[in-house]
Parts: sequence; C-alpha cells; structure tokens
Amino acid sequence: MLSIQHMHIKRIAAMVAVVLVLIILLLYMQGTFVSKVSPGLTPQAGQPSSATADTAIVMRKRVDNKMAWPGTVKSKTVANIAPKMTARIVEIKVNAGDVVKRNDLIARLDERDIKAQEQMALAALAEATAEANRAQADEGRIRSLYNKEAATRENFDAVTARAKAAQARVNQATNAVREVRVNLADTSLLAPFDGIVVKRLKQPGDMGLPGVPIVSMQLPKGLRLEVDVPNTCADFYRIGMEVAVHIDALNQKINGQINEISPEIDPQTHTQLIKIVLPAIEGLKPGYFGWLEQACDQHDALLIPVNAIQHIGQLEVVQVLSDGRPQMRHIRTAKTFGDQIEVISGLRAGETVIIHPQQAQ
Repeated sequence: MLSIQHMHIKRIAAMVAVVLVLIILLLYMQGTFVSKVSPGLTPQAGQPSSATADTAIVMRKRVDNKMAWPGTVKSKTVANIAPKMTARIVEIKVNAGDVVKRNDLIARLDERDIKAQEQMALAALAEATAEANRAQADEGRIRSLYNKEAATRENFDAVTARAKAAQARVNQATNAVREVRVNLADTSLLAPFDGIVVKRLKQPGDMGLPGVPIVSMQLPKGLRLEVDVPNTCADFYRIGMEVAVHIDALNQKINGQINEISPEIDPQTHTQLIKIVLPAIEGLKPGYFGWLEQACDQHDALLIPVNAIQHIGQLEVVQVLSDGRPQMRHIRTAKTFGDQIEVISGLRAGETVIIHPQQAQ
C-alpha cells in the first residue's frame, strides 16, 4: 500500500515539474526576464539591442489576391490530318513531337480497292475510245458520200450523232479515271506545312474515316497559351491586356497579351477560354504546360518585412517592441509580396517589429 502511494506521489511531482518548466519557458518567450539583465550589458548573441536595431511598423495594406490557372501552349495554326474517304490505315510515319516538312508523308491508307477501281476505269476508257474511233471513221466515210450525194441526209445525221455520243462516253470515262486517281492520291496523307506533330490519334490497322483526324499538327510560330479561367474572374480580363505567364518547361516567367476571350461559359466547369499571345522565345514549343498568373480581386493584409521573421524549428517568430523592450511572439504567415510578407495571426497593425540584418535578402 505504501509503495503504491509512493509511486502516485512521484507521478504528481513529475507532472508539477513539467508544468513549471513550461510556465518558465512561456515567460521567457514573452520577455518577462528581460528586465533582470543588468543595464549596459551586451544583448544575447543574435538578439540586437532595441536601441540600435532596425525596426518596421506592421502595416495594413490592400493587396492583390494572386491566382494561377493552368493552360497549354498551342499554335494559332493547327491542322488535323484526316482521310477524305473510308479506308484502313496501313502506315503512320510520325509520332508526337516529330518535326515535319511540307509534303512529308504522314500516313498511308489501303489503296487496293482504289487500284482495282482504276483498272476498271482504264478499261472502260479504252473501250469508249475504241468505239469513238470507229464512230469517227464511220462519220468521215458517210460525210464523204454525203458530199458526193451518195448518202442521204438521214444517214449523215445518224452517224454524226453516234460519233458525238461516243466522244461523250470517252469524256465521261476520262473523268472517271481522273476521279479515281485523285482518290488514289488521297491515300497518301501529306503535311500541309512545316510544323510539329502534337498528337497521334490513330494506329496502323485502325479504320480511317472521313474528317476523323489521324494526326494533329501545329505551326511552331505564333504560339498562344490557352487557359480556362473561372468566369467569376474572366470579367477582369480585356482584349489587349498584358498578363504574366509562367512556362514550366522553361522555368521562365514572361509577359503575354490577351487576344481572344471566349464569350461562352462552360456549364460544367463554369470557366471561359482565354488565349494569350506569347512572344517568340527560344525553346518554346506547342504542348508545353504553363500558368496564367493574375489577381482578380483584393483583400486587406497585415504586412511586415520578410527579414523580420526568425525560424525556430517549424515555428515562425518575430521580436515585437513593447515599452521599449523586445518580446518574442509566435506568428503565422501567408503569401509574400516582394520583400514584404502577409501575417495572418500574431500581430496587430501599428505594432513595431525588429528587423534582422543578417537575414536581409
């Protein structure tokens, strides 16, 4: 029984000791013991004297609510390479990211059916041509007899009509051959300009359909960042407005100019498409990921210099002058605005904080 009581007393004593240590630490952080330092002594290392330290007033200012919306770099000139007929895709010569020249082969379609049509059209043309030659010979013979009054007018008109009809069939067969050969040429899909392949949408063996793209190409000039912006902020933008853009792949911030704002609002995402013209920059390519950085509203913020903050582990603290004496105070911060940082808790407007030159940026 005495052993249990003894253990209980020891546990209470340990808890009291912990509480006392925490109270002493809290009083120290609040500057309670500063007055106990003898006048004229050098301040603790790393803690500048309040009489010589630089200070700053906690200011309340109206600041921008900066936001960033993701977008993709695209060209103003885009070409979707698609068949004009229904045919199986035999070969695709390019992949996403490939650089191609005008008239380079992009893809080939199965041409066997069209080749068969060409042979049939050529045979029909040959037959029509032979018939037209016979009809023309008959017309020449009857014309000669008619001129000698050895043939009637009816015979002459009949052979002339047959010759004209035969020639019409030749013209029709010629057009059929020409049309088949156009279709044959269409089985080879060529690049319409010098550009970059940004998407490969089909694979060999797939069925090519009229108007359904196999490959998407873009011109590597005249690039724009296309961004979907919440419609609540889209009203802030104007055509011709200069905005800040960050390109991830280049790790570079550049200025662009808005040249198109979609009037339509996406009913699902409640966003509007904004297109920003980008300057010519080495290394910038279609398909790169970027951000539109801009503020669409403002709020009141408490600001202090960034170099007024000290870090103790993961805690942010500042020294606040109170009655001419520095007091340690824990704060929480948010976004930076140049060499200023927003304080969201721990300080009030008008208070004075000490700046630490050794942390000056």
